[in-house]
Order: sequence, then C-alpha cells, then structure tokens
Amino acid sequence: MGKLGSYLKSLLLLELLGGLWLTLKYLFRPKYTLMYPMEKTPQSPRFRGLHALRRYPNGEERCIACKLCEAVCPALAITIDSEMRADGSRRTTRYDIDLFKCIYCGFCEESCPVDSIVETHVHEYHFELRGENIVDKQQLLAIGDRLEPEIAERRTADAAYR
Repeated sequence: MGKLGSYLKSLLLLELLGGLWLTLKYLFRPKYTLMYPMEKTPQSPRFRGLHALRRYPNGEERCIACKLCEAVCPALAITIDSEMRADGSRRTTRYDIDLFKCIYCGFCEESCPVDSIVETHVHEYHFELRGENIVDKQQLLAIGDRLEPEIAERRTADAAYR
C-alpha cells in the first residue's frame, strides 16, 4: 500500500495543490510591510552590533591589555599588542577587530574584566573601501566616546541579568 499510496499522491499532485492552497490563503490576508528607513523593527536591549572601546570618566582608556578577549574570540578576529608604561601599567598599542571575521558572539564583552570592549546597538554600518573592515583602536575609542551615554544606559538596564 505504501508504494501505491505514494504513486497516487504523485499522480494527483497533492503537494502542488497544497502549496497553491497556502499561497491562495495568504494572498487575501493583510500584508505586514515595514518601510525600513523610516520605520525600524524593535531591537532587544541585549542586541550585539558594532564594537566600541570605553573610557573611564577621567578620560583614561579602560583596556588593560589582558588579552582575554583575543584569547576567547572563536573567529580570531581580535588582534592586540601591548607595552608597559612608565607608571608600570600595561596598555594596548594596537587593538584591531576584523569585522568580516567577527561573528558577534559577545564572548569578548563577557570576558573583559574592566568592561572595556562592548558591543553597541549599531547595526547600520557599511564599508566602501578595502581595509575599512578592520577597525583599529582609535576608531573603537571614537565610537565608544560618541555612544557612551547609550552604552552606560544599556549596561545599567542589563545589570540585573548579569
């Protein structure tokens, strides 16, 4: 009966008719269309987008060059070089993130002991020239300086869940 049943199904084109019925059913329902540049979909407070490096309120960068984010990155997208300063503290001389390699997993943000590297809510960015996909330390600090009020607000809202 199994072979006969499948033969009859293929002969009568039941799958095709089922697909056409589904198309016909949705044809007359109201459509959900989003006019993208003017209307945006709601975004989760835990959304992970473009990276940023944060500073302390006194203006000093937070990154202590512990290289935990580089070690935990599964895509090997982060490259850090560091050196000792005159006061004995260690700071980064190079902090690069290749955004083509990055999978936006958030492991770098979770591993940072001083909340230096964060992923912002920005998801609308593009590259026009070759090499712009590698974001260096100065660009990351500029993004962090520009978005610091929003980053701090999202971090305090998410603090109860950490």
